[in-house]
Amino acid sequence: MFKSFEPNKIFAITSKAPKYVLSLFIIVLTVGLMEALVLSPEDYKQSDSVRIMYVHVPAAWISLGIFSSLAFLSVGSFVFKNKNFSLIAKSLAPSGFVFNIIALVTGSIWGKPTWGTWWAWDARITSMLILALFYGMYLLAWRIYEDKEQVIKVTSLIAILGVVNVPIIKFSVDWWNTLHQPASINILSTNTTIHSSMLIPLGIMTAAFALFSLLIFLMKYNTELIKVKNKGLDRL
Repeated sequence: MFKSFEPNKIFAITSKAPKYVLSLFIIVLTVGLMEALVLSPEDYKQSDSVRIMYVHVPAAWISLGIFSSLAFLSVGSFVFKNKNFSLIAKSLAPSGFVFNIIALVTGSIWGKPTWGTWWAWDARITSMLILALFYGMYLLAWRIYEDKEQVIKVTSLIAILGVVNVPIIKFSVDWWNTLHQPASINILSTNTTIHSSMLIPLGIMTAAFALFSLLIFLMKYNTELIKVKNKGLDRL
């Protein structure tokens, strides 16, 4: 089944998708910004600075989700020996790295009024920085190595090793005494400590960021497929 991926057939579908994703992204982002900046209440302790959450948290979630996908696709490329998995991973990585940086920057901005400092070597913050380094190594490897077989092996190894850091990021606030607050949302239970007036805009902004990452992915993936087509290859 995985051997049947053909660039021409895939490109026929993915080349049409970006315009629809862009339209949907603009709509969802507009609603999300209205909810986050106007309709949602300010925090009784953090005041309006809490609105940074609507960028910081979705960016962190998306970056973690994308890196987990990189590891999953890397394992798939080893098992099924299909280069399309590595091509998808290569196309996903840039948006994941961008959202990782956004999470770190907005976290620092949020930390200044909340903790009184721009940066602290907190377990959650430090592990997110380590994730950014793995992203950087992954992207850099695609530029350094010219041999396709070698670069697929190297990037897959980076992704598989780096994904060990994902559960550390997730549970760091539970395992260690950190400045970062514990998780307010638990998708595995109903124990959610965030009010619906903040949860709804947070969910909408997460959807908007997911659509934006999908848009970046489609643009990058289509570019890679064009490169494959220009080499005269019918299959990956």
